[in-house]
Amino acid sequence: MRTNNSKIKNVIISVYFILIVMAILLATLFSVFSELTSSPTLTFFIVIGVFVVIFLVAHKVSKFFEYDSDGLQVVILNKGLLLSEYFNYREHKVEFEKAYLTGYKFNNYFIYKNLILYINSKHGHKKREEFNVTLVTRKKRKYVRQSLSKIIKHNRNLKKQIND
Repeated sequence: MRTNNSKIKNVIISVYFILIVMAILLATLFSVFSELTSSPTLTFFIVIGVFVVIFLVAHKVSKFFEYDSDGLQVVILNKGLLLSEYFNYREHKVEFEKAYLTGYKFNNYFIYKNLILYINSKHGHKKREEFNVTLVTRKKRKYVRQSLSKIIKHNRNLKKQIND
């Protein structure tokens, strides 16, 4: 099964554009916010701090996700949405054989969702891989969950047959 969230790129570009427009607007209307506190320096730092927090949250959440479980291997990719064609500055890619998958878990926080995979290596070491799935639709997360469950069920049946 293959899935990704490529359609979300235009939304993220719009969010960044709105943040830039908001920064320009706040810079021009700085005198309006001067009534919040008696110190204009403190007002400036409050306004900049709120903008930086909103920008960092948008940057943390906005990632491209691709899942491919066709064939003998599973390939999962996370990368940044902006400038990802030119720079792989936030790319996280994992390729593993289906037989090495031992478990998975979806975490749903307030504004952040992630997928955690538990994978055995060829040498018997357990590895934990984490992927950002915040911008993946609920329907696609359901498909990924079904695919991973099917792989784990198949692995358990194989292990049970070997032990018997």
